[in-house]
Amino acid sequence: MKTKLIYADLTYKINGALFRVFNDVGTGHKENFYQQAVARELSLIKLKFIEQLPVKINYKGKRIGLYYFDFLVENKVVLEIKVRNYFSIKDIRQVYSYLKAKKLELGIIAHFTNQGVKTKRVLNIN
Repeated sequence: MKTKLIYADLTYKINGALFRVFNDVGTGHKENFYQQAVARELSLIKLKFIEQLPVKINYKGKRIGLYYFDFLVENKVVLEIKVRNYFSIKDIRQVYSYLKAKKLELGIIAHFTNQGVKTKRVLNIN
């Protein structure tokens, strides 16, 4: 059965940017360095994004918290950068919370590992 991916063209461009960053920068760097390189690459391929986007969480008119997304790309896809060799349930829950907070459909977790960049799509199906 063939399934249509949410934002297939956009995520293809984002993944391409992530792989170019990994190929050019290599392994063993701090998360912040990868974030800066990803921001530069997203700019070069002309994708609109907001970096370190603050998102308020309110309850009955009172702010109860604040999230910071690594990236919001094209006002559609949350992109979180990690330097780790595994995906944890904590990472997935974090991105899912971001999606719910902004009422978005798709997030991508990108892990820069010693073996390459690995990505996981996270869907908000509510």
